[in-house]
Amino acid sequence: MPLGLIDKQILWNRLIAVVEEQAQTLQRTAFSTIVRESGDLAAGVFDVRGRMLAQAVTGTPGHINSMALAVGHVLERYPAEAMRPGDVFIHNDPWMGTGHTNDFSVTTPCFRDGKLVAIFACNSHLMDIGGVPRMSGSIDVFMEGLYLPILRIVEAGVVNETLMELIRANTRLPVETEGDVYSLIACNDVGCERLVETMAEFGIDDLGPVADHIIDTSRAAVLANIRALPKGTWSSTLTLDGFDGPLALKAALTISDGGIHVDYAGSAGMVKQNFNVPLCYTIAYTSYALGCIVARDIPNNAGSLEPRTVAAPPGSVVNALKPAAVVARHLVGLMLPDLVFGCLRQAIPDRVPAEGAGVLWGINISGPRVSPPRHDDSFVVGIVTTGGMGALPLRDGLSATGFPSGVRGGPVEIYESMSTVIVWRKQYRQDSGGAGRQRGGLGQDIEIENGIPEPFELACSYERLIHPAAGFDGGLAGAPGVVARSDGKSLPGKGRFPIPPGIRLHIRSPGGGGIGDPRHRDPAAVAADLANELISPEAAHSLYGLATDRAAV
Repeated sequence: MPLGLIDKQILWNRLIAVVEEQAQTLQRTAFSTIVRESGDLAAGVFDVRGRMLAQAVTGTPGHINSMALAVGHVLERYPAEAMRPGDVFIHNDPWMGTGHTNDFSVTTPCFRDGKLVAIFACNSHLMDIGGVPRMSGSIDVFMEGLYLPILRIVEAGVVNETLMELIRANTRLPVETEGDVYSLIACNDVGCERLVETMAEFGIDDLGPVADHIIDTSRAAVLANIRALPKGTWSSTLTLDGFDGPLALKAALTISDGGIHVDYAGSAGMVKQNFNVPLCYTIAYTSYALGCIVARDIPNNAGSLEPRTVAAPPGSVVNALKPAAVVARHLVGLMLPDLVFGCLRQAIPDRVPAEGAGVLWGINISGPRVSPPRHDDSFVVGIVTTGGMGALPLRDGLSATGFPSGVRGGPVEIYESMSTVIVWRKQYRQDSGGAGRQRGGLGQDIEIENGIPEPFELACSYERLIHPAAGFDGGLAGAPGVVARSDGKSLPGKGRFPIPPGIRLHIRSPGGGGIGDPRHRDPAAVAADLANELISPEAAHSLYGLATDRAAV
């Protein structure tokens, strides 16, 4: 019996439930802290043609929207007719995956009664896959650790032990890395199991009609939203800190009845350092930024993504070519939404936020576990910290929020339990949100010290130390980020630096920009910020004009 419209809608929602369980399996079984605690992952289901039908709510745009492209690459290498029950494919090619080698992608064909009915995919960040330990030290992708092309890691249900041994041999954390690979495999297995159960429940053996309904309906909904927008072309520029000097990004955004197109012509060329961005990652965050405007209530799938298109000159920093160094591609890639919003702000200013902190401030450290050190007893651990989101036209920006990545900040208790460090302070950074009628979100103030009399090393890749998040329409910029030691020594935002015993590391993440004249902010909101110590008495008086006697409360 043909499926009716209600049946297709129910199956659509059921697919979202299936992939969410798939993602939760990955998060709960992962060894990597950034996956287990912060959700740096993606999971989704595809039809047999490689079209993404549903993605889990758990996950990040950079992983999800690049995963939407990755399955097509797997099918080019291993066509559907060559796949067998029990096969699993793995790779971490930055240009076919999520943009850098630390993210492993796993693809699993799903069979029902011997027939291929769907494909499940997932990816996640692995803490160590070899390569140079200095985060900013690589100058080509071959220095950035193990590089796997698209390979079968499981063939007809049998694990390729040679490949697994190769993976174990190319990491400083062999147990954790192997565990993460099995976590990815299990994630897809759970998704396939639930899908087969769902198809049996509904008595169907082909997802084709449901797939077409999902994709066609989503595409039409996005196009309807686009057609309601002003038509034209708008341009924007954004200056990043860069490494040896500022890095300029440019975009031109065109809205037409047929879709939205973003062209990054004029952006800086590839750089020697490792924050070049493969095109798949550029597409991922550009599509996400556009989706915030035109697809907020529309599921993310191949249909809703199709009207959003991207172009970038080959050899530019946002379309880096192999073998460019790309391990820190997030430094540029996560800033692209602010650049896109800079274009959209000219067309629809009442729907676009001010600039935000953008890039995640991961505190990645390594060192010996004991004193005196032993060569076979060390740790490598990372915790995600975040800055402030830019203000929105009708509300304040969120504080300590990983926008646009969606990666959550990790609990310091886990961080401490896996290393020797002590986190002495982790709190909102007062006055870091850009003042405005709507205030920018606040960054964080964090202090870390080693708990044993040995140094530890900080590997950092940070932005917004020199060029803070801008405010708009009279709003002020957010506070720039700061990296420093308690002995008064300032550290640059990129590199690997020893922190001696007895010295505290100070991390102060940047705030988001404000919108509107601060003097027009609701006095009650200013008073509440003051009472909650989000702003200082001095800022309340000098920036917001709160009466002196109230500012002294």
